[in-house]
Amino acid sequence: MVELQQVSKSYHTTVALHPIDWSVPEGRTSMLLGPSGCGKSTLLRLINGLIEPDKGSVQIDGKPLRPHTAVRLRRSMGYVIQDGGLFPHMTARDNVTLMARHLGWAPQRIEQRVAHLSQVTRFPADGLSRFPVQLSGGQQQRVSLMRALMLDPTLLLLDEPLGALDPMIRFDLQNDLRDIFRSLRKTVIMVTHDVAEAVFFADRILLMREGRVVQEGTADELIQSPADAFVTQFINAQRRDVDAAKTGAGS
Repeated sequence: MVELQQVSKSYHTTVALHPIDWSVPEGRTSMLLGPSGCGKSTLLRLINGLIEPDKGSVQIDGKPLRPHTAVRLRRSMGYVIQDGGLFPHMTARDNVTLMARHLGWAPQRIEQRVAHLSQVTRFPADGLSRFPVQLSGGQQQRVSLMRALMLDPTLLLLDEPLGALDPMIRFDLQNDLRDIFRSLRKTVIMVTHDVAEAVFFADRILLMREGRVVQEGTADELIQSPADAFVTQFINAQRRDVDAAKTGAGS
């Protein structure tokens, strides 16, 4: 599905990402975890083709991701950012259907897809005519998720989609997102700095620090067999939340 070979990225004299090799498990949820500035969002943007690596290659379904192939390959990806990234002058429906209309989908096909996604994401149908400013933060993220899923992508990328939400809305959306990931069985890569969130969602976790991968594995592997002291320190800093997330993830 996604294959990175010796991919690196620098900005002037700052190394954002040291050379990394990574094969993303297909049909699973992988969490990019680490403190701010560790390179996880940079890695996600490289996979999405929004930025180019200085060295190395990114392949999507065996096809190299390059400037002349990025637009086509990006249509097989859905992308959700932290604040939703909705166009404020468009209704929720128009935001969701933007690319489908651009690609010339038939109106009936669009409506059927929107109805299905409204059900999947638990977004009220009467909210589709509202503008983003008329929606709650949680509703905006559901619309952003619908838009990302509109073309039925095989790969779903999410960059801290829950970070700006208040705790109650975040809790509800976490549970709904996990159910969606499980039911759709898509390949998911999600960025977070929250250990508990990573444990709650992940089949695999990629823990990063200062542009390098410190450890990759399941939550239990990171907790029980840490690669170094940083892994233990990072997890223990949020240990109470981690224990609660492990209980919730098993439910």
